[in-house]
Amino acid sequence: MYTVSSTADHSLLWFGIGGLRALRRGDLVFALKFGAAIGFESALTNGAVKSLFRRVRPEHEIVEGPLPYGMRRPITSSFPSGHATAAFTAASILARTGRGAGVWYLLAGIVASSRVYVRMHHASDVVVGAAIGLGFGAAMKRFFTADRGR
Repeated sequence: MYTVSSTADHSLLWFGIGGLRALRRGDLVFALKFGAAIGFESALTNGAVKSLFRRVRPEHEIVEGPLPYGMRRPITSSFPSGHATAAFTAASILARTGRGAGVWYLLAGIVASSRVYVRMHHASDVVVGAAIGLGFGAAMKRFFTADRGR
């Protein structure tokens, strides 16, 4: 779970998956749209939305030096989970534009739940983040056409 959580920092996991899909299809437009969508989601969540809340992250033991498994200690509000928001935004887009919808939502759920496991978020941070991500994904629906055959 630590590795999953770290891999999803800064939406790197999702940018990688979106980039691989674009390369596989030879679809630069998808890559640009996907990158813009995830960037927009991140700016809104980690900027505007988190600035409205000052929720303290779950307590954990103070560790001197770097955290294990490449983890980093965020300085932003705990509410909502940016990892969960990004994961479910990306899953919504990936599910709409290709096959394997269940896999994308499963991966999003694993990323989101990893944040509770590694004690960076409260469960409610993740649940609300997932809901916001699903909302962002639905709002971006018109920018991404369904293309199940590719």
